[in-house]
Amino acid sequence: MSVAFARLGVLAALIALWSLVAASMPQGLFASPAETLAAAKVMLGEGRLYSAILSSLQVYLAGTVLAAVFGIALGLVMGGLPFFGRVVDIFVYALAATPRVAFIPLVIVILGLGLQAKVFIVFLGAVMPVILNTYAGVRAADRDLIEMARAAGAGPRRIFAHVILPGAAPFLLTGLRIGATIGLINTVVAELYTAVSGLGGLLATYGASFRMAEYFVVVLALSLIGVIVTEGLRFLENRLNRWRAEGGR
Repeated sequence: MSVAFARLGVLAALIALWSLVAASMPQGLFASPAETLAAAKVMLGEGRLYSAILSSLQVYLAGTVLAAVFGIALGLVMGGLPFFGRVVDIFVYALAATPRVAFIPLVIVILGLGLQAKVFIVFLGAVMPVILNTYAGVRAADRDLIEMARAAGAGPRRIFAHVILPGAAPFLLTGLRIGATIGLINTVVAELYTAVSGLGGLLATYGASFRMAEYFVVVLALSLIGVIVTEGLRFLENRLNRWRAEGGR
């Protein structure tokens, strides 16, 4: 049985369970799949869902891309310069253990309620897994390969580019996948705590008024975005692993 077929089976079972739960609930308290689909058609027709998705994607992608660039750079430096890494890592771990929600009032005071604040909140959530996984990947480099490269006359830069970095790539991509997931969660948090907008704003609006069909549409839209991003990164990770198994050809 293929993975895709098995996933379709799980999806069908979840939809059936959803229908049973909706049927057992009082009318209007829990939307059924059919009611959610009807609400999605109305929201798409009116453009509400499109505009909310575009607004959230702007915040999400900006914050996540910044987190990827900064996190990879800092993780590589920490791993490539062991003394610097040992000095800094305790502060990185401390920041990673602190709930990002604790920083939101400070972010709002400094950056206000606009796009910059939202992007920075997403950045704070997504950057930590990228830094820590990149750092771990560099530190886990194969010492035997490094010694062999040195014996062959390779310099530090060449060893880093051709031995350490390829070995750290799977860790790096895992960090990106985790960071992308947390970044999506923080997108909704940012939209709820700052100027209410995007998919997070729709969640607040529909949740407060118990419009459960529309609420489920927004939840499913967020889930779909998360699946697309994480599966895209998983695809890149599988391609990289296949390339490494074939010897880089």
